[in-house]
Parts: sequence; C-alpha cells; structure tokens
Amino acid sequence: MKTNPIMTQPTRTEHDLLGDMELPADSWFGIQTQRAVDNFAITGVPISHFPAFVKALAMVKAAAARANSDLDLLTPNKAQAILAACDDIIGGRLHDAFVVDLIQGGAGTSTNMNANEVIANLALEKLGHPKGSYEHLHPNDDVNQSQSTNDAYPTAVCVGLQFAAEPLIEAIASLKSALEEKGSEFADVLKMGRTQMQDAVPMTLGQEFDAFAVNLGEDIDRIREACLLLCEVNLGGTAIGTGINTHPNYAALAVRYLADISGKPIVPATNLIEATSDMGAFVLFSGILKRLAIKLSKVANDLRLLSSGPRTGFGEIHLPPMQPGSSIMPGKVNPVIPEAVNQTAYQVIGNDLAVTMAAEAGQLQLNAMEPLIVYNLLSSIKMLDSACRMFEHRCIRGIRADRAQCQRHVERSIGIITALVPHIGYANSSRIAAQALHTGSTVRELVIGEGLLDAARLDALLSPQSMLAPRAVA
Repeated sequence: MKTNPIMTQPTRTEHDLLGDMELPADSWFGIQTQRAVDNFAITGVPISHFPAFVKALAMVKAAAARANSDLDLLTPNKAQAILAACDDIIGGRLHDAFVVDLIQGGAGTSTNMNANEVIANLALEKLGHPKGSYEHLHPNDDVNQSQSTNDAYPTAVCVGLQFAAEPLIEAIASLKSALEEKGSEFADVLKMGRTQMQDAVPMTLGQEFDAFAVNLGEDIDRIREACLLLCEVNLGGTAIGTGINTHPNYAALAVRYLADISGKPIVPATNLIEATSDMGAFVLFSGILKRLAIKLSKVANDLRLLSSGPRTGFGEIHLPPMQPGSSIMPGKVNPVIPEAVNQTAYQVIGNDLAVTMAAEAGQLQLNAMEPLIVYNLLSSIKMLDSACRMFEHRCIRGIRADRAQCQRHVERSIGIITALVPHIGYANSSRIAAQALHTGSTVRELVIGEGLLDAARLDALLSPQSMLAPRAVA
C-alpha cells in the first residue's frame, strides 16, 4: 500500500494484461471493474440499481464455489471464504460496489468481473488479508473457477429476472384487486358502453372495471410461465457451451446448487452450445412485458376518456385530483397519473424493440449484445412495477362515479334502441334511431309516440335486468 502524490488517500496497484493501475486501497472492486467504469459511461445506471441481479450474480458464484469445493478444485478455506462473501452480498451487503454500467461491450465480461473482484476482496477480508492480495485468493482463478462470462452472466440474468418479476407480480395482483373493488362499488351504476367511440349498448360501470381487472390479471400467469422458461440455464457450458476447463461433474453439481440457493427450479439446458447463444426466452419475456404495458396503457386511456371534461366530456367518473393542471387556466386538473402510465408503456414498448434487435444481432456461438437485453428487461420490470403501484394508489382507489351523468347519457343515448330490435324489428328500430338523432328526441319518447310499445312494456325492456345480460326473447 502506498499514497499517490496526486490522490490523498492510500492506494494499491493492480495489474492486468493491459498494464498497471492504481486504485483506492479500500476499493472493493479491482482493475477490470475500474477499466469498465472508465470505458462505459453510457446510461449512468450501474448494476447496483437492480438488487435482484446483484443477488443473482452472488448466487451463481456461490453455486460454482460449492461445486468446485465438492470436486476438490477449491481448498476448503477458499471455498468457505467465497461462500461467506456471497452470503453477505445476497443479504444486501456491498451492492454499491457493483458499479459497472449495465450497457457495456464484452458480452457482460465487465459485470462478471465486477462480481468476481468484489467477492474476492470480501473473501480476502474474511481470510484476514488486505484487499487486492490476490495471491491468496484470486478473482479469476478462484471466484470464477470453472466459469466463463458466457455461462455465468446469462445464468445470473435468468435468476435475477425471476427475482425482479416477483414484486411486479405482486403489484399487478394488488392493482387487479383495486379494480375488482371498484367493480363491486360501481355494480349498480348504469351507463352506456361504446364501440369505435360511438354509443353502443348499456352496461354498468362495475362491468367496465371488472373487465379491466380480468384483462390485467391474465398477465400474472403469463409472467409466471415466462419465468419457468428462464429456469433453463447454460451454467457449466463456459465459453461456447462445450464445457471446456470444467470437471465432467461440475455442470450438474453447479446447477443443482444454484437451484438450492435460489429456491428456483433451475435445470440445465438440454444443449449448452445452443443455450449459450440463444436469446429466445428473453425475447418472449420482453414480449410479455410489452403486452402488460399495452394493457395498462389501454386502461389509462379509457380512464382519461371516461373522466374527460369534467363538464364538456364524458364526465362519467372523477379521478382523484393529484396536482394543479395548468399555469394559466385556474381550476384545471389533469389526469396526470394515467398519463404517466401511458408514457411508461411507450418506454417499455421501445425497450422491447431494443431487446428484439439485440437478440437478432447475435453471431455464431455468442450474442455480444446481451447487456442491452439485460438493461432493457430489468428497466421494463422496474418501470412497470412502479407504474402499477402508482396507478393503484394515486388513481384507481380514489375514483368516484358520477351516477347522475351516467344516467343522463343512458337516457339520451340512441344505442338503447338495440334492446328493442327483437320486439319492434330492425327497420322500425333504424327509423326511430335516425329520428332521434335528427330531432333530439329520446328513443323512449318516439317509441311511445308511435305506439310501437306501451310505457310499461318499454320500461321492462329498457330495465338493467333486460339489457345487461342474455335474456330469452318472448
């Protein structure tokens, strides 16, 4: 250890194939991580921004250490130190030492080495050695033993995405529950349904919110199904899937230990060469996130329409006011939460395109664009999680129905004529609808005026019981 005359703090010197570099003596990461920090100032989003991924990296390293120890490739004291270091990181320690930008050249090598160096230095501390004294325990020879970035990194991604998806699933389920509660609350609010932005037939506001709930809830199962695909990993394939530099029993042991450590049903890929270059599971996962984003955006659009006005639009619901809406128009309140959900959806859709292009760009035995895939998948999950929680607590739970406005729309609507077609015929119904549109009279007034139905019969046919569900025509 020495003091750099330019730097005021003590430093240590580390060496790699490009030469020497001085690092702060207390730095948990090493020279290869520092080179990556210097090289890849792209997004400003480091690995530490996604704790689930950091945890998954440590789990992969722990599984490898246990397998290597079983095969007598690691001494007991080294294996114990590495495992203890991994346990600390899994528990949340030193996540801030994972500093490499998510987008990087090298197919994830910088991320892998960031993990190797932090784990090595933490293990050295546990062995009583100073940071950087790699002659006692080495990031490559020991922490990365029997591994390549090309199997350790994608395996960690598969595990990390599953951990990251768990809070997203919880957020969707909670949002679904909030929509269901509104469905119950609004079950007796009769309103007009609309197709192609035109009046259609009556429904209840509760039915509309129940449909929102079912629509979003479907994607919980789709995300879980996608997570099962991510359980097939290429750990043990090393550089291109051939398993070079590994013991014949290593892959099976490492995968088994990873399943045990992670609590996920991790299994080895049937063909490690194929699995090392294939991005198919990531593309599918991204597509499901895009599907969820599209559905959320559609619900947000509907709420903006239903609350539009409040006096010159639909005005059937009132969203909770979150903030003043204009610097010039007093009293204006905008639907800011649905708008933010819309924008989240657009970004996730863009992320999916980036994933698609990156997956297509792989060549031969590896896809060097995988870091872009990882960045976009983790970003989409995090954004959707936040958007769902915001949508629920700052919008859905505070929505109120304007019952009087809903009733006025039904009474003035021409669409209710559809309920009378089986009783007065399509031709009469079309004529009445045209007259109503032209004169401004209501359907009820015109039907009674022409003596097509008496008032009692008309009231029965236009009752919610008759219009809101299938009913045999007498």
